[in-house]
Amino acid sequence: MQSPEILQHLIGFDTTSRNSNVELMTFIGDLLRAHDIAFTLLPNDAGTKANLYATIGKPNTAGVMLSGHTDVVPVDGQKWTKPPFQLTEENGRYYGRGTADMKGFVASALSAALKAKERDLATPLHLGFSYDEELGCLGVHSMIEFMKQAPVRPAFCIVGEPTNLRVATGHKGKTAIDVTCTGREGHSALAPFALNALYLASDLIQEIRDLQKSLADSEAGDLDYDVPYTTLHVGKINGGTALNIVPSRCDLSFEIRNIESDDPLEIFDEIQSRASRIVENAHESAPEADIAMEVFNAYPGLATPEDASVVEFVRSLTGANGTCKVAFGTEGGLFSQELGIPTVVCGPGSMTQGHKPDEYIEIEQVQRCDAMLEKLIGHLQRGLQMD
Repeated sequence: MQSPEILQHLIGFDTTSRNSNVELMTFIGDLLRAHDIAFTLLPNDAGTKANLYATIGKPNTAGVMLSGHTDVVPVDGQKWTKPPFQLTEENGRYYGRGTADMKGFVASALSAALKAKERDLATPLHLGFSYDEELGCLGVHSMIEFMKQAPVRPAFCIVGEPTNLRVATGHKGKTAIDVTCTGREGHSALAPFALNALYLASDLIQEIRDLQKSLADSEAGDLDYDVPYTTLHVGKINGGTALNIVPSRCDLSFEIRNIESDDPLEIFDEIQSRASRIVENAHESAPEADIAMEVFNAYPGLATPEDASVVEFVRSLTGANGTCKVAFGTEGGLFSQELGIPTVVCGPGSMTQGHKPDEYIEIEQVQRCDAMLEKLIGHLQRGLQMD
């Protein structure tokens, strides 16, 4: 089965992160089973979602892993002119939710696996497909634990997120934090006798913005990124019930996306310190005032050295001369940090098309990815020196 046919099936499954991906994984499992490819499904506790790990070639032997996630972001509220969960071919593009991010690569990886099964590989090919990546790389952890128990681990990993097939050696880490601001409720006519929790949140947001400016103005940066410094972003805020009530609670969420040279925990500590000063001042009028913070998700960045073997190897597959870094997060940082697997990000399509209505991938990008993986299979057939 070729990549376009596989992609047509994959797009047909609505694997928005809030939904199950089991039907899609069943399709993949049936496809692999029909070609006598061994695989392991790793379901979550509820049995509603699963990771999949497969090996083509000699078992218990280090090889090259192709990694991709199977979930997609919602289409709710977006104005699509094409059916989001039906592959549409038009003007040299494949349209559909997940075509770029990142079922296009998953389709190419599966097609490559079927071809690899017909070869006598001296070095194996591994597939690692996960769930809930779009929620902050949540689902992949059970696959990482599975791989930790394996006799051997992949020697290299290619995460196929869309890079227009450029070889990305790094991405930022992410730390996501929930905040609860507690004030004192009261009648708005007597507002000075209460403590508005929205004001506490506003003061905290200003501190976050001030710290962001300091990070942006710092000489420490990484010019390989489009935004060459660590970013702080407040993405959600909620508080208040009626205009004539001074609200006693306000909730907000913010994130830290850090470059390698910045420690997100140090930045978080600084924000907590500034929050403590806000609360201390508020205690003069309301002893119950509080700003409580909790990290609810975090994943590390990726920082693969330019001279790493995986970089040179994948560049040889794509024909690329240089490398890049991507602003969005991937599971690559976890493979590198948790498993010690040298990893790069390289896949078809552009993230500028991801998460948008009428998401698409250029057909030429899928074809180039197929050619890249065909070259990979040739190397695996001859055997790779894994150093």
